[in-house]
Amino acid sequence: MACSHRLLRVATLAAGPRLAYDYPRNSDPALNFMNLRTQMYRHRARLRDEAKDLNTEQGRISAFWYVFIYDHGGLRLFWTNTYDVSPGVVRSNQPSPERLEKFAKAGGKTVMNLRGASGLPHYVSQEETCKDLGLALVNIEHFSARLAPHRSVIQTIIEVMRNAGRPVMFHCKSGADRTSLTAAIYLIVFENASVAHARKQLALRYLHFKWTPSGVLDFILDSYEEAQTRSGISFEDWLNTDYDNAQIQAAYNAARNR
Repeated sequence: MACSHRLLRVATLAAGPRLAYDYPRNSDPALNFMNLRTQMYRHRARLRDEAKDLNTEQGRISAFWYVFIYDHGGLRLFWTNTYDVSPGVVRSNQPSPERLEKFAKAGGKTVMNLRGASGLPHYVSQEETCKDLGLALVNIEHFSARLAPHRSVIQTIIEVMRNAGRPVMFHCKSGADRTSLTAAIYLIVFENASVAHARKQLALRYLHFKWTPSGVLDFILDSYEEAQTRSGISFEDWLNTDYDNAQIQAAYNAARNR
């Protein structure tokens, strides 16, 4: 509790006097926690609202602190979770403006954002940076790390990868789940990789945990592998004819709850 309080106080004071806060202390630890949580929600909402306009100094300060604190940007200063999937194809967690600049200077052409055009500070900043650097930004909508995506989402990812200027970087928030499935699908569809080989993209080294609800992404590959073993069907044919996200999710939930 004390650690969380100190962290939030340092962050809010650093973001400017208007964001400094203090909550009434109480002898009941549970009430103190509730007060702290309420203040954090309010602080996050205030930063989010102020970060909508990056043309002001306060907007940029608020955007920085929102990403640093609430989108785990502070962690990503040291942990990039960036790897080459194939020549010209890079997987990553949410890239900072500095990392996008480095990508562009290395010849990068396209950034595929698996988090969608949320309008939140991390996206507003990325959109501006990609525009300034001449990077094509493609947003994939309705892609959850904890639910089997609709067929159209995977179809869109494949189509973008097929037509994107290279080098291309794709990312989600942490580069662990949605990014891992995208990397696996890329290898199966475009590199003719086996499912066994592609499945290595969904691994602990990327902080993907199969035993969490995100294991449904592994289950998608398992389901395709079964179909391929039976009939030799290609991934895209299976996706277009047999894949049903609701059925996949229901089967995964049933297996997980046994």
